[in-house]
Amino acid sequence: MLFGLRFDFRNPKLAGTSTADRYAAALEMVEWADRLGCVTVALQEHHGSADGYLPSPLPMLAAMAARTSNVRFTVAALIAPFYDPLRLAEDMVVLDNLSRGRVDLIIAGGYVHEEFAMYGVPMKQRPARVTETITTLKAAFTGEPFTYRGRIVQVTPAPFRPGGPSLFMGRSSEAAARRAARIADGFIPPVPEIWEFYRDEVRKLGRSDPGPCPVGVNKTVVLAEDSDKGWEQMAPYFLHETNAYGAWQAQDNLTAPYHTVTDADVLRETGQYRVLTPDQFVAELRAVPVPFVQFHPLCGGIPPELAWASLKLFEHEVMPAFA
Repeated sequence: MLFGLRFDFRNPKLAGTSTADRYAAALEMVEWADRLGCVTVALQEHHGSADGYLPSPLPMLAAMAARTSNVRFTVAALIAPFYDPLRLAEDMVVLDNLSRGRVDLIIAGGYVHEEFAMYGVPMKQRPARVTETITTLKAAFTGEPFTYRGRIVQVTPAPFRPGGPSLFMGRSSEAAARRAARIADGFIPPVPEIWEFYRDEVRKLGRSDPGPCPVGVNKTVVLAEDSDKGWEQMAPYFLHETNAYGAWQAQDNLTAPYHTVTDADVLRETGQYRVLTPDQFVAELRAVPVPFVQFHPLCGGIPPELAWASLKLFEHEVMPAFA
């Protein structure tokens, strides 16, 4: 079976952990996952968040790459309007060489109003800034001189992987989906409904139909010996995550998987967050053609010791069922 990890490093007060300890735990988890054949690790980015959401994924990615050998990494997503495209290109070619070609980017325009105020960037500039970022990175990753804002520049060294990291786009709007078809290497929507706009635009451009959406509804699974007791332990962290995202996404009524919920029982009924026993999880995975799970081990501030308990159950009681 296949599995991945994702991290955003929310660390609310209820977690009772330091940010430094949370970072250290994640590095250990990624090293553990790489040893077990993990296929993907995704890092996420937001800015000025009261709970310490990771604001700078590239240094974290570098640390993770240095601790691993095989797993692929994705920044999902990098918020392009807050970056200087040329400087970003330099950072990315260093990461590409450091990781030996194991880095990909999902580039987005962002949506949290407070972040744009923090950086002094008008939200109406998002499409132009995303387009400039992608076109600059593509040109820089050739290793050849190119024109940037009216002058000739060259980013060195060249990427390890010919052509550099893959550049996907992600956002929950029709305009972004169609823009991705025109300028990016692919599209990773936060919700499956947006995919059809990308698919339609790809066909209009005369390219092959990319087929059905490659991503499903984002759900979080944690493993526990007793699912009810596990839910009691995890519910405060699940509530924190969904309410924090829900508040951001309600600003513009985005089509998104998160909504504010005040009651843990109501949240449990949605099925977005689940605590399963290993046997329950094995039964679910056996019922699908290609078993895959992406764990969010530190979700919403889950303390590292609880996260490790879930991951170890996966290692010792779930993975052997698919050996």
